[in-house]
Amino acid sequence: MNRLINSFSNTSLNTGMKHSIFMRNFHSTSSNWMFDKILIANRGEIACRVMDTCKKMGIKTVAIHSDVDKNAKHVEEADEAVCVGPAPTGLSYLNIDAIIDAIKKTGAQAVHPGYGFLSENAKFVKELEKIGVTFIGPGSYAMHALGDKIESKRIAKEAGVHVVPGFIGEVDGMDHVIKIANEIGYPVMVKASAGGGGKGMRICRNDEDVKIGFRLSKQEAKSSFGDDRMLIEKYIEDGRHIEIQVLSDGETALYFPERECSIQRRNQKVIEEAPSPFIDEKTRTLMGEQAAALCRAVGYKSAGTIEFLVDENKDFYFLEMNTRLQVEHPITEEITKQDLVEHMIRIAYGEKLKVKQQDLKIHGWAMESRVYAEDPYRNFLPSIGRIKKYIRPSGPGIRIDGGIFEGAEISTYYDPLISKLITYGETRKGVISKMKKALDEYYIRGVNHNVPFLRDVMENQDFLDGNFTTKFIPNEYPNGFEGYKFNAKQIEQLAVAGTLCRYIEQHKELTNQSNTARTANVTPDEYYVAKVENVRHVLRFAPKEDEEEGQSFFAHFLNEEGEVEKQFEVELIDSTPEFMKVSINGTQHRFQVHEKGVLFYNLQFHGTKVPVTILSPEQDSLFEYMPVKKTVDTSNSLLSPMPGTVISVGCKVGDKVIANSEICIVEAMKMQNVLRAPRDCEIKAINIIPGQVVEVDQVLIEFK
Repeated sequence: MNRLINSFSNTSLNTGMKHSIFMRNFHSTSSNWMFDKILIANRGEIACRVMDTCKKMGIKTVAIHSDVDKNAKHVEEADEAVCVGPAPTGLSYLNIDAIIDAIKKTGAQAVHPGYGFLSENAKFVKELEKIGVTFIGPGSYAMHALGDKIESKRIAKEAGVHVVPGFIGEVDGMDHVIKIANEIGYPVMVKASAGGGGKGMRICRNDEDVKIGFRLSKQEAKSSFGDDRMLIEKYIEDGRHIEIQVLSDGETALYFPERECSIQRRNQKVIEEAPSPFIDEKTRTLMGEQAAALCRAVGYKSAGTIEFLVDENKDFYFLEMNTRLQVEHPITEEITKQDLVEHMIRIAYGEKLKVKQQDLKIHGWAMESRVYAEDPYRNFLPSIGRIKKYIRPSGPGIRIDGGIFEGAEISTYYDPLISKLITYGETRKGVISKMKKALDEYYIRGVNHNVPFLRDVMENQDFLDGNFTTKFIPNEYPNGFEGYKFNAKQIEQLAVAGTLCRYIEQHKELTNQSNTARTANVTPDEYYVAKVENVRHVLRFAPKEDEEEGQSFFAHFLNEEGEVEKQFEVELIDSTPEFMKVSINGTQHRFQVHEKGVLFYNLQFHGTKVPVTILSPEQDSLFEYMPVKKTVDTSNSLLSPMPGTVISVGCKVGDKVIANSEICIVEAMKMQNVLRAPRDCEIKAINIIPGQVVEVDQVLIEFK
């Protein structure tokens, strides 16, 4: 099927983009004078995002892909697609020679790099310059000067921008980094000079942390960005991560209202919003003016982001500049009604900015939740597998930038981002309310995902009050995410929803049976025992007398004597195999149905899945005789907490190791994870070798 026809027919799926503020308000003219064809040197949601704007401008697109991405969404949405190598990023999405060949084959006149991969690689830009192809981003000089964290600090300091204390230069080896760390004073941050996204970064609080953090960050940087140069700086406790979007055509430099990016884990942003609930107009202006001055200092041409750390007194410190489109750019687009990708393309073509600084006012509020394929109950470890069912929320004020579809495979090779869920509204309170609703309607089955965690944050009081720093997650979830804490009322609501499922199911069966068979089954007077999180409720459902379609009921909660203890009015507003919308005593609730067993329903409520056991009186009387599943003793084994690749094994059979010592490293989605000895023990068997691909819960090492 023709890719051009495919790409336009598929745009109807992207309801978030169709309804977004900037797509309704930022109009383009015909592009008969513009680039004819752009190659997107990226994958996933950002490649799809760039294609959306290209289609709007009438520009043809070329996708690149690895072997495993041949059926990916970004490939299907492009007009043309070229394979650039096997799955490992170094052989495909970082393969400059293969990408240059793809450009020559397709005749693309320009390249948009998205973010990550080669988006801040000056060598790639120089190779494009050699063949006369436009890079949609800054030139190689500005990219090196500002995209490199070391060089950008030098320039910022010379320009009078307040920078974080640290060593402005590349650290040279382990001894050097330990020496500098002690001179700066702990805690410190070791970080890759190139790249971002939380990769190649470690907070270190002592010499031992530095030894481990420097080594792992250097390896991650090499794997992710092809550049393992490292820097070190003071880590400022209890700060806020605030960033300023900039746009410059080489002469005029504009700054946008700030983005609040403090909700992070492992230095990777999870929830962002614009504007910040903390920043005032004076601080906003000062930060913006310094950001614009930094762009002018190097004649910057394109979109970029300047990141600051802001303390409790609103004093701010320059961290780094990302010379590319940022992951969280949609929230800036939503509150300013600007299409940043279109601006990038026009600037790259040679146009001057038509928008003025006074045009970049704040219109409402926007928030972005990054939906990842990861298990929040297991320290957010990546989850791989096939998306078996995928239903996205939609509606006014909801935008989704995503790069997957139902049936897509989440692999170990790439970032586990499923989508970016954006909500927009007039107020922060309204945006959070929309985000809760959207998360409740986001249905993902087949892989673990972080929707339960995101939904939990939306009810955290400090988050609701805007009272948080970059330590929010470790402070609020010191033992990791343990799931939503249902109160007694919510457990009753779950009991009602589960019982309603069983009641309707049984009565549908009754209507399909003969009168003879019907007498042998349950009657409307039958009661049920609902068990939710070890709480037992006895319920009886009865349709309202004036209800003709059987959608409104009374739910009677019975005491031990069988008497009615309380009564709920229940109305089934809408129902599909995946969702139930139920009104309980006048308040609407959304439940997701993820699994249906003989005795239970697995419902998702407030983002968290919970089994609701529904028993008949006879089943309840026999339930106590059910055998209890025995747990397997794994105390003498080290299991892989994630699917990934073994990078190194730091022990051998017969070694006596102490608790918490490093014994192997497993890389998953370009992040290196140190696995440690759970206790003092002797190594009995090693079942892995470096380079081996392992599955989750696979036994790696056995202990005596």
